[in-house]
Amino acid sequence: MPRLDDDHTGARIREQRRLARLTQKQLAERIPYSYSLLNQVECGARPATADFVAAVSRALKVDVTVLTGQPYVTELQRDRLAELIRPIREALDLYDLGPNPDLRVRPSTQLIAAADQLCVEVRATHLRNAARELPGVIAELTHTASSTPSTELWQALASAYRTAHDITVKLGYYDLSAVALDRMDWAAQRASDPCLAAVRQYMRALVYFREGEYTIGQRLVRAGHGLVGQSEQTREALAVAGQLHLGAAVMSARADDQDAVDRHLSAARAIADRIGDASDVHWLSFGPANVDLHRMSTAVEMHQYDDALTQARKMKLPPTMPTSRRAHFLIDRARTEMETGQTEAALTSLVEARRAAPEQTRYHPGARETITSLVHLSRRTPDTLNHMAAWIGM
Repeated sequence: MPRLDDDHTGARIREQRRLARLTQKQLAERIPYSYSLLNQVECGARPATADFVAAVSRALKVDVTVLTGQPYVTELQRDRLAELIRPIREALDLYDLGPNPDLRVRPSTQLIAAADQLCVEVRATHLRNAARELPGVIAELTHTASSTPSTELWQALASAYRTAHDITVKLGYYDLSAVALDRMDWAAQRASDPCLAAVRQYMRALVYFREGEYTIGQRLVRAGHGLVGQSEQTREALAVAGQLHLGAAVMSARADDQDAVDRHLSAARAIADRIGDASDVHWLSFGPANVDLHRMSTAVEMHQYDDALTQARKMKLPPTMPTSRRAHFLIDRARTEMETGQTEAALTSLVEARRAAPEQTRYHPGARETITSLVHLSRRTPDTLNHMAAWIGM
């Protein structure tokens, strides 16, 4: 049976609490969670959920990654993914140097197609492929957009920066993901594209969502709606507005505001019913199925696990649903199954998530926390769980 060592989120919370010279009861008084839950999280008996970690990080005044241990460098090095981060960092840093006369550049149409292909790779969870190709695409687009600027080229460059954000978030390099969003804004302004700028605000909101700053996140969503309002009510604008409502719904769930959750989900549903599947718009995966997924996510965030599991069992994801979104659903489902005492089903969901999206699942904090808790709960660890625990580095 794998041994629960000090390399899990609960143990890191315990360490940071002691550095702050707080007892468990003192820390529990500063967060909206019980002393009993804090005790169980620190020993690994309960998962350190994202909302719990965000609350503790605010109380202890440390970054979320200090508690989650991200990026998971040892596993990244074993998977030879860590070596792909430096070229991305350099590509993001050289944004303002203009044309590079020493660079061999593909035609504009090929570069725009390459930026789209990167989005396809990320949504298929082929993170290694996307990370390997990304720096070159950014360099070529930067050169071409600076030499012969056009709306389409700046849009493609903004999309490439957005891909840099997606990759670095999934691999746990949150500092770099913030830089990528700044670069996305820089390119979106040159494209004069309000919808693209609104997508960037949505992604900024998710950063504050992760940090537990829900009020700021909701402000950013409102700013995104303001930007979308500057454009005509096209299918693109409606899809972006719908996705903003979904983001606001999940943030409202974290803030325990059921009325706001219902309001935003209702608005998103009305848009989805109007335009149907719009997963091709800015690679947001917006549509009726994504609204259903977010309805389940809000139940999970509000700890309404029985309701969330009922929804999960009824859900039939369309074949067109991106692998990244499908894997996220399976990780959420595993959490609800574990919280409702169905540990075997939870393990099955995690194995399915690993099979569908191994790179994404291995570096997803929620998946790792659920595996850790399953190990703690198991009197006799099944071989499959042993393999999963070893796979995440336990």
